Amino acid sequence: MAQVQDNYRVVSSDFDAAVRSVAPEAWRTQSPCEEWTARDIVAHVVDGHRSVISGMRGEVPTPLGVDEDPRQAWEEVAHAVAAITQDPAQAAKEIDGPTGTMAAGEVIDRFVIMDLLVHTWDLARTVGADEHLDEDSVRRAYDVLKPMDGMIRRPNFFGPKLEPPSDVDRQTEFLYFTGRRA
Repeated sequence: MAQVQDNYRVVSSDFDAAVRSVAPEAWRTQSPCEEWTARDIVAHVVDGHRSVISGMRGEVPTPLGVDEDPRQAWEEVAHAVAAITQDPAQAAKEIDGPTGTMAAGEVIDRFVIMDLLVHTWDLARTVGADEHLDEDSVRRAYDVLKPMDGMIRRPNFFGPKLEPPSDVDRQTEFLYFTGRRA
């Protein structure tokens, strides 16, 4: 579980930096995701984290409310998910994941971190923050997503993959795979 803890720490730290770079007036800035603003990106990430936390507690997750501070909500859920990664008993607890029942640590490692990574780039691009993603995290996320290509093209997941320009780096290739133009 130490690897999951380290993987989450790296990616969540980058997302945290992007969240902290959002100026108060920038929460409504249009993102690269057609129907989302900067706030919507953070709300999506918070909601995903809340799904894991609620699964651990046997509760129904609560979406980010319109009056909730997205930065504060992010800090709370990031702390709670980090705590799950630090406790082997919690990380081993079975919860519902995107592909069925699995250990919370596996849900975090395979899906939460990947989602967080992609949306780190989305948020950074939206608010003009550092768009560089951790290379090892990109490699791991890409390795997880490639075999699920058909599944992730459904509505409300990823858009159609795009053909990247030739001779691009791994991050750009990954982003094009997820339907983003880097």
